[in-house]
Amino acid sequence: MFALLHHANIYANTGIHMERWSHIREIRFFLVMPYCNTDCMNVYLEHLGAKYPSDIILLVMDKASWHRSKDLRIPDNIRILHIPPYTPEINPIEQIWKELRKIGFKNELFKILEKVVERLCDSINSLTNASIKSITGRDWILSMF
Repeated sequence: MFALLHHANIYANTGIHMERWSHIREIRFFLVMPYCNTDCMNVYLEHLGAKYPSDIILLVMDKASWHRSKDLRIPDNIRILHIPPYTPEINPIEQIWKELRKIGFKNELFKILEKVVERLCDSINSLTNASIKSITGRDWILSMF
């Protein structure tokens, strides 16, 4: 069984599933971390790998320094695919960010960071599997299977 995820800096990941690729299943895995660095990325990878131990997970990410660090501890069930630099249009998670901004962050001022994080979590949880599928279903990713 393959699980396909798209990576984002807050470690919000979404899976996709298309009927014709029955060996790919949809998973959603979100962690909101305090930093974008190698230590937080390692925590994310550890939790992701442990949550789906019997799946092989293809994690699609950009080439941020913490995504390519020599100190990354990548679990055996996770494979990483880095997209080319400066290509947000082919990064499926960028479309998720666009949707999150639209549904959760419309011209609003937050007085404390905790309220931003709370709104982010509420916005992520409001996304349905169908909306994530329609936003992130990219033929270029699915064609690898």
